Amino acid sequence: MNDNSKPSSGNVIWHQGRTTNDARRHSLAQNPMTVWLTGLSGSGKSTVAYDLEYELIQRGYKAFVLDGDNVRHGLCRDLGFSAVERTENIRRVAEVARLMNDSGLVVISAFISPYERDREEARQVIGDSDYFEVHLSAPLSVCASRDPKGLYEKARQGRIPDFTGISAPYEIPSNPAIRLDTGELDRQKCIDLLLEKLIPVIRY
Repeated sequence: MNDNSKPSSGNVIWHQGRTTNDARRHSLAQNPMTVWLTGLSGSGKSTVAYDLEYELIQRGYKAFVLDGDNVRHGLCRDLGFSAVERTENIRRVAEVARLMNDSGLVVISAFISPYERDREEARQVIGDSDYFEVHLSAPLSVCASRDPKGLYEKARQGRIPDFTGISAPYEIPSNPAIRLDTGELDRQKCIDLLLEKLIPVIRY
């Protein structure tokens, strides 16, 4: 474990089971990975995540989506959207993704995750070799035009504070595994490009 994942109490001990991570990889015939989708609201993260999950499962891989909205119904329902709470949101998700990777699964995480430091912390928690960052790079104007909930308009009116791209920053990833312009590419082309990069990495 890295320093940030050490328990606060000396009475908490990490138990190592008899089954190794390598044995789980062999059992599932795949290399686990966290595919971390980041981008503005409306950039297509959930769409790409669930399309990718479907395509991987059709090919025999074991995959599961951690969606930004979904985890706020349970795991992160006590968190708001301040910078501090966003950081905690990403920390919790990264810890869950790491456990799921330990089980042998391919995890697809769809989160705005606007801050570079938080994405880097997620990489450290998950492990560099199991972290595959994908930047959905649709421009703000395209994302706002896709907004069925009217969140961008509410943010411009000041009714939603700390809204990424309007009243809160989005820090563009400097070196993702792949960058997809979902404003220019259709959803199938995005998945095709993503699979082309990802399959060689998770193939056992």
